[in-house]
Amino acid sequence: METTFKHLSQIVQPSDLHRLTDKELQEVVDEVRSAILEHVSKTGGHFSSNLGTVELTVAMYAAYSLPPDKVIWDTGHQAYPHKLLTGRLSRFDTLRKYKGLSGFLKRDEHELDSFGAGHAGTAISAALGFAAARDLLGTKEKVIAVTGDAAIASGMSWEALNHAGELQTDITVVLNDNRMSIAPNVGALTNYLSKLRSRPQLQSLARRAKTVVEKMPDPVTRMAAGFRHGITHYLAPHETGTIFEEMGFEYIGPVDGHDLPTLLEVFRNIRELDFPVFVHAMTVKGKGYHVAEEDSRKWHGVVPFDLESNEMVKSAGPVTYTQAFGDAAIECASNDPKVVCITAAMPDGTGLTAFQKAFPTRYFDTGIAEQHAVTFAAGMAANGLKPFCTIYSTFLQRGFDQVLHDVCIQNLPVRFFMDRAGLVGDDGPTHHGAFDISFLSFIPNIVMLAPRDTTELREMTRWMSNYDRHPSAMRYPRGSSDDRLPESRSPIALGKAEVLRQASPKAKHAITLCAIGSMVGEAWEAARLLEEQGIEATVINARFVKPIDSETIGEAVRQTGRIITIEENTASGGFGEAVHRGLQELGLAHLPHTVIALPDHFVEHGSQSLIRRDCGLTAENIVTQALSLVAVKKQ
Repeated sequence: METTFKHLSQIVQPSDLHRLTDKELQEVVDEVRSAILEHVSKTGGHFSSNLGTVELTVAMYAAYSLPPDKVIWDTGHQAYPHKLLTGRLSRFDTLRKYKGLSGFLKRDEHELDSFGAGHAGTAISAALGFAAARDLLGTKEKVIAVTGDAAIASGMSWEALNHAGELQTDITVVLNDNRMSIAPNVGALTNYLSKLRSRPQLQSLARRAKTVVEKMPDPVTRMAAGFRHGITHYLAPHETGTIFEEMGFEYIGPVDGHDLPTLLEVFRNIRELDFPVFVHAMTVKGKGYHVAEEDSRKWHGVVPFDLESNEMVKSAGPVTYTQAFGDAAIECASNDPKVVCITAAMPDGTGLTAFQKAFPTRYFDTGIAEQHAVTFAAGMAANGLKPFCTIYSTFLQRGFDQVLHDVCIQNLPVRFFMDRAGLVGDDGPTHHGAFDISFLSFIPNIVMLAPRDTTELREMTRWMSNYDRHPSAMRYPRGSSDDRLPESRSPIALGKAEVLRQASPKAKHAITLCAIGSMVGEAWEAARLLEEQGIEATVINARFVKPIDSETIGEAVRQTGRIITIEENTASGGFGEAVHRGLQELGLAHLPHTVIALPDHFVEHGSQSLIRRDCGLTAENIVTQALSLVAVKKQ
């Protein structure tokens, strides 16, 4: 039986909260939390982090006027309450589903999604941009950035804080401090925030300041209302000054991020200020759902689960690429003391949790700081270690300059392992690894590989561990292997492809299907389907994007007279273009060549199978394209 939402069902935009009493706002808090529990348990999604921001969101939206005021969220991990308070309750059951609501912020989904967000650390920069534009345009709206205690550790956040302190414009930064992101936070800043959290006297001082102000006669009370928290600091000991104050912000906190009356008071007062303010709110991930509070790491991102039994519906299934990499990394480290692993705040997602336990002194988590992670790895490589720099494909985009400048120009043998290459599914365009072939393969010195299955991933990891001549990068998809492929395989050798199936030289109709990584299984299945229609196919597992095996591919194309390349990367700058250049050098570019790749637009969210189908990355589409090339119609 679905819950009835007395207030939430009537909220179309945040200004609807203004007509409610503070008591009714507490009821809204309860309804928002219930809606998250009810719907996310069915759809899956980011769970514990959103349960932790309910009171914070209700208080902000009740205190400010959206629109015209703007709240800029850092990623979407904490923004489900925002969606529910902007009139999307009726569509919330479509969250992260094909053609449904995005799990993140999207400007084209709602007018109050002021800035799209999927990668952490962007909120303060974007909000400062909004504030600077407001100042130049002469408007008066308030701008608030909501960041997290992991996101604020990223370099971009500190660049923005530094700039905001210089500009001294009207901006509020809210730190949602829940003491972890996806995994426990790391670094000196985490320790610093811990010290700030240990100062409960600040909240009592805030109450003392409120008492002092309320005893003042009008109009002094009205004049002083906006400076209540300035008085807090006047009353507080000098030691309560923070690095944020040194950067030009008025620091307020730490405040209880689940104490709605206090939050309402704080935000209603801050709205009267016109200079940089930093609000430090302490929250609990998983608030209101006890198992998520106890293990917020497990419940950060969830598949559908049962609210009564607290059990997630997860199938055992075959070994995933992520698991296979984690096992291979441990094996390599066991055999070579120079192997170290680096992650940027994603030990679980990159399969390194077991490695961390097995080799704690050879495991490094840089936090949400991909640029630093890459150059950190470069320094290690320059000093004789073998760094495995393990970052999602979509997040390595953030470290592009470091890959080019700090690793490849110096030809340092950093090993990059890019999980979630290709279409990841429900997380959508901010998380699809659609561009890594394009932005890495043109860089001199780098070697780039992609395995056809988890067995080949292990073999490639071993090969990379022993390869010291150049930087290397392996891309692999989310999920498990294609079980349709044959078990026979040849050893990994630099720049050498593997021929899985050979068309007969006497075949009347023949074609070469040359695939990389996740698409090898589709090519293999397409060859089987084509055989049923009298077309023989040579199937090549390219293995290497760079250097590409032009000789093996060219020999196959000479025989069959035509080729289809298949990749789970955008076509521009992709694998197909690399094959075409190789064929051009061999004088074979005139032969028919069809490139099957991701389209030239950002692919929306949905299950991997559905969005791969929409993009034509299926055996059936390969067959259709092959029939067109050999001019044979389907029967």
